[in-house]
Amino acid sequence: MSFLFRKPKVKLTRLFYATDIHGSERTYRKFINAGKFYNVNILVMGGDITGKLLIPIIKEQNGRYRATVQDNLERFSTENELKELLDRLGTLGFYHKVMEEDEFQALQNNPGEVEKLFHTLAQERLVAWVELAETRLAGTGIKCFVTGGNDDDPGVLSAIKREGAESFIACEGELVNVDEDHTMVSVGYSTPTPWKTPREISDEELGQFIEKIVADVPDMSRTIFNFHDPPSESTLDTCPMLDWNTDPPTPIMKAGQIVMHAAGSKSVRKAIETHQPMLGLHGHIHESQGVAKIGRTTCVNPGSEYGEGILRGCIVTFGNGEVEGFQMTSG
Repeated sequence: MSFLFRKPKVKLTRLFYATDIHGSERTYRKFINAGKFYNVNILVMGGDITGKLLIPIIKEQNGRYRATVQDNLERFSTENELKELLDRLGTLGFYHKVMEEDEFQALQNNPGEVEKLFHTLAQERLVAWVELAETRLAGTGIKCFVTGGNDDDPGVLSAIKREGAESFIACEGELVNVDEDHTMVSVGYSTPTPWKTPREISDEELGQFIEKIVADVPDMSRTIFNFHDPPSESTLDTCPMLDWNTDPPTPIMKAGQIVMHAAGSKSVRKAIETHQPMLGLHGHIHESQGVAKIGRTTCVNPGSEYGEGILRGCIVTFGNGEVEGFQMTSG
């Protein structure tokens, strides 16, 4: 007599991953709302969460305003025009401060005060983002895990560590449980770039740091490597080769074509090849959206278009140590 046995049903978890939003207000709000919109259990933000520029908005004696945005001098005469500017700056991820002419002149002559103001405004935005996540996700059961990236100043990043937070979890350098059966470790550092960003280390140092934090992972087949730097030679790290001797760095051309190369981390790739986690979440290279397999590990880079207010992401479904499916998103 033969018997038919039904395969036990695997409990599946749905995760939404995005990265490299660089301070963009619109993109971050879309990220927080993605939990309900895509019906996921987990949100993961993979680094480079702070903005890059501070735009002074000078209030002139005639009651008008002026600001230089992306090398263009713009003038505004009404409060509505000013509001439109602030919304645009928020989408671009820029910080701003409205100031009188004398304050602007004083700041121009004091780089230290400019940096201090930049860090203050960046921290204020992160504090507001933590509060938004706590409010929007309260009672939903959705957890939001966030790490910094190479562009994020360590002092500014301290703002995401909020004691008593229930939904928003700052997870860098830690082993966290993303559900009952799976864990995640996160690293936001990158290898050196032409821009000399705040959190760059050598590839060798990055490898040492990774090995230190993965040492406590109980089961590599059921863990996620949330590493900002993508693995080298994976197609997730392809970008223009740049001349580091120019300011700003410029693409290298050959036979009329931009030379492309792999800019990811060899240490990240080695860690994935050695430990074979279930899933690798990566970013850093905005133009290199894709999914790649390294052994059994599914590696993802959703890319980034934060400046246009577009949230690129990836929904990953997994259970019992296996990635069951993934879907790139854009909106």
